[in-house]
Amino acid sequence: MTDSNPLDRMLRVRTLSQLTAGQDWRLNLAHDREVHMLLWLTRGQGLLMLDGQRRGLGPHNAVFVPAGSLFALDLGRQSIGQAVLIPAATPLRFPQIPCHLRIRDAQVQSELTSFIEAAQREEQQDRPLAQDAMEAHVALMSVWLRREAAKEEHVPQPRNAGERLSSRFAEQVSLQYASGRTMGQYAKDLGVTPTHLTRAVKAATGRTAADILTERILYAARSLLEMTPHPAQNIARHLGFGSAAYFTRFIQQHTGHPPSILRRNARALQQTSSNQPPA
Repeated sequence: MTDSNPLDRMLRVRTLSQLTAGQDWRLNLAHDREVHMLLWLTRGQGLLMLDGQRRGLGPHNAVFVPAGSLFALDLGRQSIGQAVLIPAATPLRFPQIPCHLRIRDAQVQSELTSFIEAAQREEQQDRPLAQDAMEAHVALMSVWLRREAAKEEHVPQPRNAGERLSSRFAEQVSLQYASGRTMGQYAKDLGVTPTHLTRAVKAATGRTAADILTERILYAARSLLEMTPHPAQNIARHLGFGSAAYFTRFIQQHTGHPPSILRRNARALQQTSSNQPPA
C-alpha cells in the first residue's frame, strides 16, 4: 500500500496553492515525498520545518527538499510561489541534503524565476518532447542551485548536539512512521531518553517529537483515505494501528471527522474541482 502518485515519475511545476489543492494539511503537516522539490517563494512569509530544524521564510527564498526528507510548510495567506517537482530517479545532479537559500541579488532571483517560467510554459503548452524540454530547464535549475549553495553566505552554521539529534529523529520518522513504534523506541534507538528527545526536538522545530510523529502518520492516513480506494481497516493495519477502531478514534481526534466522512468530503471536493471550467 502506498500514497504515491503516478505523476511522481514526471517533471511538474505547480503553484503553492496547487500543492495544497484547497487543503492546508497537504503542506502544514510534517511529511516527506517521493520526489525532490524545489520551492521558490516570491511573496509572503511563513515557517518551514526541514531536516529537523525550524526556519523562517520570506520573499526570494529557495528551498530544496530531497525525496524522503521530512518537512512542513506553513505559509501566510498572501504568499505566492512555485514548486518544481522532480522525480527521485532523475539523472540530473541535485544536492543530496536539504538546503534553504535566501537570495538577495536581483539578477540571481530573476535567473531562477526565468528557468521555472520556461519549464512551466512547456508543461502547459504540452508540445511534443515537452518533458525533454522541461528537463533541460530543470538542469539549469540544478546548476543554479548548486552554484548558490556553494557560496560562502549560504554555508550553514554548525549545529549543536540537540539540533543534530532532531535531524536524526526526523530521518527516523520518515523511515519508520508506519511501524507502530513508540516514542520510547525511537529514543532508545537514538541513544537518549524520551524526555531528552522531546526537549531537543521542541527546541529545534517548535514541535514536540510526538507531534511530529503524529503529523506524519496523519498525513499518510489522510492521503490514503482521500486519494485511494483502500478500505480504512487496511490503511489502519498498514500504518501500525492495533485495530480499525483505534484508527477511527485517531482520525476523529485530529480532524474532527471519522474516516468515512473525510473520504466522502474529499470525493465531493474532487468532483467540484473537475466540474469547474479551466481558467
